[in-house]
Amino acid sequence: MFYRADLHIHSHYAKATSPQLTLELLDRWAQIKGIRLLGTGDFTHPAWLKEIKEKLLSDEDGFFHLKTGGNTRFCLSTEISSVYVYGNKVRKNHNLVYMPDIDTVERFNKKLSKYGDLSLDGRPTVTLSSRDLLEMVLEISDRAHLVPAHAWTPWFSTLGSKGGYDSIEECFRDLTPGIFAIETGLSSDPAMNWQWSKLDHLAMMSSSDAHSLHNLGREVNLFDTDFTYDAMFNAVKNKKGFSGTYEFFPEEGKYSFDGHRKCGISMPPALSNDINAICPVCKKQLTIGVMSRVSKLSDRSTPIKPADAPVFEYIIPLREILAEINGTSVNSIKVEKAYTDAVAFFGNEFALLKEASVDDIRKYNNTIAEAIYRMRTGKVNRVAGYDGIYGRITLFENGELLKAKTTQIALFG
Repeated sequence: MFYRADLHIHSHYAKATSPQLTLELLDRWAQIKGIRLLGTGDFTHPAWLKEIKEKLLSDEDGFFHLKTGGNTRFCLSTEISSVYVYGNKVRKNHNLVYMPDIDTVERFNKKLSKYGDLSLDGRPTVTLSSRDLLEMVLEISDRAHLVPAHAWTPWFSTLGSKGGYDSIEECFRDLTPGIFAIETGLSSDPAMNWQWSKLDHLAMMSSSDAHSLHNLGREVNLFDTDFTYDAMFNAVKNKKGFSGTYEFFPEEGKYSFDGHRKCGISMPPALSNDINAICPVCKKQLTIGVMSRVSKLSDRSTPIKPADAPVFEYIIPLREILAEINGTSVNSIKVEKAYTDAVAFFGNEFALLKEASVDDIRKYNNTIAEAIYRMRTGKVNRVAGYDGIYGRITLFENGELLKAKTTQIALFG
């Protein structure tokens, strides 16, 4: 069975998230997007776990569904922030944890609560190291799994420039064999990771880390296997049935280039290296982005795809495409109406972005068809993000859309 899975999201109990992140609305928006399986997110939070127990019913195969009905299935998941000292350095790592049933979650939460207050945030902060957290996960159940979250992000990740390590092995030490995948994050794609031979054995997973409903599915995992919890994770481990991912163009991520947000300074690795990563404005060290970090740790000048690695494809969220076409923000009334109409016509967002033929999309809207064609073929303009500022991916040149409107001709075809 083919399905899309977004396995890293948050609830309305996490900091800086939308109050609309309820189980009912997550179910509805997963269907709008074309996502079959969602992580619950935040199962460590007592109030969110209470909602999960009250509103979800187990399918007895490791997945859950709303008691009131709905096509979306849920997988018990959470993100945990570990802040601790190791090797005379403060480490700040985020990890994703997955569990097969409520009983396992409750036993795990009881143990984890000794290392931090789980009620303070949907993504709790604990003093447990990543290595010791993995040990706890492995001891709680042989069906429980840990995946390093957004592995390259500067501030909170396994390999990040600020609080991370220089290898997976340095982080997880004797328990490194328990790591079978990493989450690439918005500022990294599988090809970037294929520049480092030490990662060749790992699966490259991608999820949205959504803090709002609209951001669901901005990155997703693709599966073609039995629709069960164990089959899904076996597919990732064995790379059989794990079909790949839909990815952000990595430049759109918030930490692609090196830079300083306050100083308005952004630059690629080569330029940053030339000035020793010192900001030319304030003379402090730049925030080292993902491209530089990958370049520093990798041992290949170009990616070499492992033989058993699945493929990946780039996507641009439909609202961003429609915002560029309409010359408005993604939250405008024009975009909302255009989005609703397009989803109603094609069935869901991914049906339009990835499944419908360009010729069929042209019958609906010529400009949208041209945008989708350029997205699928990678003919995009890229302005890289840096130091917490999202990058920008555009599909049309300056004045191109205006010319099409003012001349009233079929500019695209």
